Amino acid sequence: MEKNELYPVFLKVAVLEVLIVGGGNVGLEKLTFLLKSSPGARVTIVSKGFIDEVRDLAKNHKVTLVEKAYDKSYLSGKQIVIATTDDLDVNIQVYNDCKKENILVNLADNPTYCDFYMGGIVTKGNVKIAVSTNGKSPTAAKRLRQFFEEVLPENMNELVENLNSYRKTIKGDFEQKVTKLNELTKEMIHIKKSE
Repeated sequence: MEKNELYPVFLKVAVLEVLIVGGGNVGLEKLTFLLKSSPGARVTIVSKGFIDEVRDLAKNHKVTLVEKAYDKSYLSGKQIVIATTDDLDVNIQVYNDCKKENILVNLADNPTYCDFYMGGIVTKGNVKIAVSTNGKSPTAAKRLRQFFEEVLPENMNELVENLNSYRKTIKGDFEQKVTKLNELTKEMIHIKKSE
């Protein structure tokens, strides 16, 4: 069986510089996904043109629109790049330019040219769960996201805040604190096995 060897991380995109190349429907999808999870993300979008929905979304966030063709000079100072144009040659050029500059890059719908994937994300206050199918099935990731959105209680954030407050009162070394928190939360998740 093939194994997903991706290493999940949660990036603070409000302190990083993100570039999206392409201002069409796919660019809108990636921008929407990014801003849903991280409304404070700092994003620049370079494109020869923008659909109205991209322009509207940009107005309410830290998004800069640059109405020009892609040039590698736009990579300056960027840490993450997402290529979403409908021109595969341009997207591959973005990928090659990013690799030369050691910038993480994602070519939308082209796993071969991705350093990372944008999986399904569920957020309940401070709790965030990311789902990845290793780029194999965005639809499966979407369905899993929907499942977790339904099963995680709305008061999940309150529980996490309460655990954080309790954690600050626990005496002892790290191992003792972990043991106490494990005892307190062991009944938190009940998984029913199918018969």
